[in-house]
Amino acid sequence: MKVKILSQAQVASLGVGLKDIMDGLVEGWKIMATETVELPAKIGIHPRKDCYIHAMPCHARTLDTALIKWAAGYPSNFDKKLPLINGIIVVNDPETGQVEMIMDSAWVTAWRTGAAAGVCARFLADDQAEAAAIVGSGVQGQATGIALGAGLPNLKEMKVYDLVPSQVERFEKEVGPHLGGRVKIIPCATAEECVRGADVVATSIPTPEKPKPIIKKEWLKTDVLAIASDYDAAYCPDIMLEGTFVCDNRNQYLMTQSWGTYFQAYPREKDVYADMSEICSGQKAAVKKGLRGAVLMGIAMHDIMTVRLIQEKLKTMDIGVDVEI
Repeated sequence: MKVKILSQAQVASLGVGLKDIMDGLVEGWKIMATETVELPAKIGIHPRKDCYIHAMPCHARTLDTALIKWAAGYPSNFDKKLPLINGIIVVNDPETGQVEMIMDSAWVTAWRTGAAAGVCARFLADDQAEAAAIVGSGVQGQATGIALGAGLPNLKEMKVYDLVPSQVERFEKEVGPHLGGRVKIIPCATAEECVRGADVVATSIPTPEKPKPIIKKEWLKTDVLAIASDYDAAYCPDIMLEGTFVCDNRNQYLMTQSWGTYFQAYPREKDVYADMSEICSGQKAAVKKGLRGAVLMGIAMHDIMTVRLIQEKLKTMDIGVDVEI
C-alpha cells in the first residue's frame, strides 16, 4: 500500500488561502445541516495534568471523504520550547478503508480553527463592528486575528493581550501584513484593557481541566460577540449563560459537557440557541445584537474541508513523499 506523507512545512508550502478555508467551512457547516455527516464527539486521553490527546474522526457522505485527526494539546510544552499543539491527520479511502495520506496536523488545525472564528464573526458580529480583541496571541491567536480581519470588513483596531509579551510582539509581526494597513494593532497590558470597548472578543488560551476564567462580563460592551476557541478557559460563565449562546456542533458540545470536566458551569442543552450548521444553513437566524457567546471546540468536519483544499493543490504540485507500508 502506497501512502503519501506530508510534513508541516510541505502542507504550508501548498499555499491554501484563508478565504478558501473560510468558504469551505461555511460549505461544511451547511452540509452538516443536511445530516449527511458522521461526526462522533471527539474522545481523548489525558496523560499529564491539563494536557490532552484527542481522536477526531469524520466521514462526509456527500463528499465521500473520511479521516481522523490524532491531536495533542500540551500547555506544558511552552517551557520546553516545543509546540503546544501537534498531531497527525490520517486520510482513508472510504471505499476500501486503506490509508491514502498521513500529514502533520498543526498547520491545518491553526488555520481551520482561526477560520472558524472568522466565519463566526462574519455571521454573528455587528455588520459595523470596528474593534476586535484577541486574548492569547500564540499561533492559534495569530490565525484568529488574520481571520477576524477577513471576516470583519469595517474593522479598524485589534487589541491584543498575552501573558507572554514576546507573543504579542510576534503577533504584530505575523498578523500585521495580512491586515493590509487598515487595522491598527494595539498591545495591551491586561486582559481587561484588551476586551473593553471591543465589538468582537476572541480567546485562544491554554485549556486547563479546572478553568480559572479571566474575562468578566462587566468588562464587555452590551453589544458584543464573545468567541471562545479554548473551551471554557477564558470567559466567566455568566457571559455564556446570559446571552445568545452558539456552538460549532451541538452534539459534540453536549457530549463533552456530559463527561463532567468541561463546560460544567456553561449553558445546558435547553440554553443552546443554535450551532453553526444551523446558522450557516439559515435554519436559525443569525443574532447580531446584544450579548452573544460562541464556543468553537473544533470539529473534524473542518479538517475534512481544509484537507480537500490540500488534496486539490496536490493534483498539480509534486509535494510529499510516497511510502510503501
